[in-house]
Amino acid sequence: MKRTSPPPIDYRPVTGERMAVHLRSLRKVHGKGPGAVTALHSIDHGFPKGTFTAVMGPSGSGKSTLMHCAAGLERPTAGTVELGGRDLNKLSDRQLTLLRRDHVGFVFQDFHLVPALSVTANVELPLRLAGRRPDTHWRDDLLARMGLDDRRRHRPGELSGGQRQRVALARALITRPEVVFADEPTGALDRATGRDVLALLRGAVDDLRATVVMVTHDPQAAAWADEVLLLADGRLMDRLAATDTTADTIAARLADLGV
Repeated sequence: MKRTSPPPIDYRPVTGERMAVHLRSLRKVHGKGPGAVTALHSIDHGFPKGTFTAVMGPSGSGKSTLMHCAAGLERPTAGTVELGGRDLNKLSDRQLTLLRRDHVGFVFQDFHLVPALSVTANVELPLRLAGRRPDTHWRDDLLARMGLDDRRRHRPGELSGGQRQRVALARALITRPEVVFADEPTGALDRATGRDVLALLRGAVDDLRATVVMVTHDPQAAAWADEVLLLADGRLMDRLAATDTTADTIAARLADLGV
């Protein structure tokens, strides 16, 4: 019997949609019965297209769960997540996998590069896995922006930590995703190298009109963002706008919240 491919999914955003990601009454509970733990309590928030948002809070505050739900890695217990105008609750597991592959970029603390592949091959990997030919002009532009022009043939083991994170960022952007989720992207880097990576994330927003959502514990890193969300005990406690996102004001507000 001939195997047929599933019909394509219409990922086009709703007309007039300004939000890259929109969370509505988002609730997430782990477990059942008396031992159930509520990780998120009715979170409502929109992440506008072309902005940089930092999510902060103590361990157990729900920031990683929020990111996982927003990225379609976990399904919420209640509420909705709209990514690019699409309700993720209405997608099957396979459709979610395809959406993440084609429309979401990820940057992690631990890089997750393939050791046997060159810089170029690691950057192209999401497209190769999707059976798509890379746009070489876009790839070369990304490599140049990341300062990797002279490292194209190197393998991850031949690169510094900062260079590996640059490769990971180029890989996250290669598909021109709706949004890039960054989980502690500077956590394994020294302060100076971390600043370089944050400057590249900032440039991705300002120059490439990417949307970035970054989980971090560091007020210095969060100060690069347009807004900072402060979580505690699974609740959205405060939102600091661009005019308030200095390291000192962020640290002071965290102290006010007892974080």
